[in-house]
Amino acid sequence: MTELGPVAWLPAPIRTERLTLRQSEARDRAAFIELFASPQVGTYIGGARPPDELERAVPEVPGRRPGCFVVDLDGAMIGYITFDRRGAEHPGHVRPEAGEAALGYLFLPEAWGRGYAAEACAAALDWFAGALPSEPVVLCTQAANDRAMRLAAKLGFTEVKRFEDYGAEQWFGAWSSVTLPG
Repeated sequence: MTELGPVAWLPAPIRTERLTLRQSEARDRAAFIELFASPQVGTYIGGARPPDELERAVPEVPGRRPGCFVVDLDGAMIGYITFDRRGAEHPGHVRPEAGEAALGYLFLPEAWGRGYAAEACAAALDWFAGALPSEPVVLCTQAANDRAMRLAAKLGFTEVKRFEDYGAEQWFGAWSSVTLPG
């Protein structure tokens, strides 16, 4: 999140049965470049970026900011999870003042289909619920992204609305550790 308020960053690494959610390190740079250069990963996020462009643009320690967790499997980055504030300029909100925490995630294609995203996102949401217990979390994805839609349902996101953005139908859902206002 661009602003975590009273939440100290970075929390201690979060461990699940198979994964560790941790702060980014210099050793993760190659995986970040691979992630953003992947045509499969880029399908629903505006396309892959050229590797040479990424080599120039990606900092030595990418993703080191409040709200960003590297997902580590056996000492190697396989993806990352972010919590960012959803700006008022974007359609879809659950609060009139906007600024909800938006869950985002990307995983390397070789990690797909093994339940890692569900395991890591569930752990990140549990951490978030403890750190900011009354704060809702939103998720927006292309409605055509079947994998993301299944994961949103598995994580307990409830559809709020659909709308057109970026030239495609978007699905917008909300998750909360407390009941959201009607």
